[in-house]
Amino acid sequence: MKRFFKVLGGAFALVCFFVSCSTGDSGSIPQVLGSGSEAPVFLSSKAVSSREISFQFSHAVQVVSLNLEPVVAVKSISAGAMVNVVLEEALSAGEPITADLLVEDAAGNTLNVLVPFRARNDNMPKLLITELRTEYSKPKSEFVEFKTLEAGNLGALRLFITGNTKNPEVFEFPPVEVAAGEYIVIHLRTLDGDVGATNETGDNLGLSGGTDALADARDFWVPGTGKLLHKTDVVYFMDQDDKVIDAVMISEKSDAQWSKDYFIAAADLLHKQNAWIAADGGIPGPQDAVSSANIKTSLTRSISRDETVSDTNSAANWYITANSGVTPGESNNPRRFE
Repeated sequence: MKRFFKVLGGAFALVCFFVSCSTGDSGSIPQVLGSGSEAPVFLSSKAVSSREISFQFSHAVQVVSLNLEPVVAVKSISAGAMVNVVLEEALSAGEPITADLLVEDAAGNTLNVLVPFRARNDNMPKLLITELRTEYSKPKSEFVEFKTLEAGNLGALRLFITGNTKNPEVFEFPPVEVAAGEYIVIHLRTLDGDVGATNETGDNLGLSGGTDALADARDFWVPGTGKLLHKTDVVYFMDQDDKVIDAVMISEKSDAQWSKDYFIAAADLLHKQNAWIAADGGIPGPQDAVSSANIKTSLTRSISRDETVSDTNSAANWYITANSGVTPGESNNPRRFE
């Protein structure tokens, strides 16, 4: 049962709008009652710490009621354009939470917001993307592999694939404690033949039985069967503050300019955060990406990181493997050149 935090009495005819947001930042279309001409607008939510959540509105409001699911005891709620909710106890890192708020402004306008977010995770590990497979032929699917450089928690870590324009955020991790040096594979399809394709969130790394799942690597599966990764693409991980943790740019052609606006936007993002370096110091173009031309349609070739050298955030760290060089969940050393 939900715990209901009641601040003021009163009955309101409400229509709730569900806002999808896995990182903690979100927007909403307001449902307003009252006589005021300037209704409050919900702007965003964010987990400030393990015990504090902030909700931002267009102008000052007070909270009439608040439900949290799962149930968490509330210690205090402030009023204003920025509403701060302090909890009695800390939430688990990256834990999914849904907040149902009813707020009212000074003019009597009310707004009901239903928003999901993730609890604050301040223990997200450093990581490096280590291998990509761009090709598919059942039962082999595309994947993104990365390696943890330190122990931590993956909760609320997000994987973005720019070429998946309808929803570039293709995966968000649940709370998972990991050790340093783990290889983690995100399988980008879940096929009918992937019996036992289970997300390995605990200590048993042999739990998943899907294709290409190894007993000593941690496996996760993206629901659905659509293609998410292409030979020209931008792949990156982000934390809850929208900071790029690691990225790789791949291109089948070495043209001077990106052919799509969304690739231009992604290249600009990586440039601003120093997450991918162009030879001329500017915004990286296809000529600065890892060339994927030699993969063609091969399932047994991958885009792999040379793990023997320091990371330069550039194509210099990457190569295309020889045939039969794909190794999801394993080290890329020694290098497997063509």
